[in-house]
Amino acid sequence: MTDLGRRVAAIIEYDGTDYAGWQSQAHSTSIQDAVEAALSFVAGHRVVAICAGRTDTGVHAVGQVIHFDTQAVRTPRAWVLGANTKLAPSIALQWAGEVTMGFHARHRATRRIYRYAILNRSARSALQRTRAAWIHRPLDAAAMHEAAQALLGEHDFSAFRSVQCQSKTTVRRVDAIEVIREGDYLWLQITANAYLHHMVRNIVGTLLEVQRESNPGAAMAKVLTSADRRYAGATAPAAGLYLWRVDYPLSFGIPAPKPQIGLN
Repeated sequence: MTDLGRRVAAIIEYDGTDYAGWQSQAHSTSIQDAVEAALSFVAGHRVVAICAGRTDTGVHAVGQVIHFDTQAVRTPRAWVLGANTKLAPSIALQWAGEVTMGFHARHRATRRIYRYAILNRSARSALQRTRAAWIHRPLDAAAMHEAAQALLGEHDFSAFRSVQCQSKTTVRRVDAIEVIREGDYLWLQITANAYLHHMVRNIVGTLLEVQRESNPGAAMAKVLTSADRRYAGATAPAAGLYLWRVDYPLSFGIPAPKPQIGLN
């Protein structure tokens, strides 16, 4: 045990539309600032929250995982309900529980799953304008899925890295990736050990281009092996991106986030 006594983990859901991402910033409203203020109120002392994935401005989360150290003794229900009374409607704790001091939301994660939503129809949506990217031209989900398979495995993902990325290595491992259509919606789901800055959005932007090629898989592989951002597509809008789930060794007891109506 540390001087702070115990470590608590939590799963958080949020609509990132009105926030400058997870990370605390001096002159912008962040998810981290709001969550820490709410948890500090419940704990009765200042709380510092460590997250599994630093989502960007406008990006949402269904299963963001955090941990924090505390001197306070509270039930899981008290952490969830107490914090939610202090949070805006766009942010909500879904679960909390005490974990061992060996747990770390970022460093002990084994894989992270993101989903990207595309509304693919001629008319824009008034209700989904901040929840999905709108692409009016017809998209071939099967071709996009085929192209995405070129990314499986461990590779240098420099072609899908933003110029602001500060990661020391560009090598990442993609365990699974799929694109499916459900009516007017296309969903991309990607599972990887970690991600570069804007990696998922740049992959989506590239898939939107290569799906029109005669051999989408070969076109995507060419972009990947180039290791050059100039050959990839434009960065897809933040509105369609969701941090879906973060996985850990079962011994830590972190549950999967609950299903979401309209997002499954």
